Amino acid sequence: MYTGRILSTGMTGEGKPFVAYRVSSRSFPNRQCLKFENRAAVVPKEGFEKDIFENPYITYNCIRIVNDVAIVSNGSQTDVIADKITLGMNLRDAIAYSLLTMDYEKDSYNTPRITAGITASSDEDEYECYFGIVNDQKILVEKVPYGKAVFISTYGTQVPDPVEFDAETATESAKFIFDEGTFADYEKPVTSSAAVFDGKWAIDAYSP
Repeated sequence: MYTGRILSTGMTGEGKPFVAYRVSSRSFPNRQCLKFENRAAVVPKEGFEKDIFENPYITYNCIRIVNDVAIVSNGSQTDVIADKITLGMNLRDAIAYSLLTMDYEKDSYNTPRITAGITASSDEDEYECYFGIVNDQKILVEKVPYGKAVFISTYGTQVPDPVEFDAETATESAKFIFDEGTFADYEKPVTSSAAVFDGKWAIDAYSP
């Protein structure tokens, strides 16, 4: 079953806040996730740089860390959310603002923009976790309950599905969303990345 790009957020089975992202692609499979100090980016593999002239949506920061918040998305809205949080906007409103202003991707599939964000806290009173989606029919931003994990995809159900995210580290999480657990059911994985909080945010990427 092909469901497009996938993101997941919430708490791992070990009770750690996380975000994870997977590129699944039929048209532009020659991509990789690269990790940096406070972000992960989806970029073309060496030799395929010209693909960006065919589709402007295929390269972007998929994960950003801003202070204690991790942001994940399938497009350039990652940076818009990060900028708004840096300026003091709360997480829910930053997600809603980015989806409202950027809208769905104007490609041949009207690809939805999906995104999520989570605070680095195991304290229920300080914990915040939201996902959002905008497609050609709706905009939705919804809170993820404390202790739970969900995932959403561009061409899937268009609502968050609960998931048992059985990974502990960023390295394990990037591999888990790529082809393990529930995610093993979805076709054409290309590359993935994840961030997990365990005292501090750690980022890793997986590109087989």
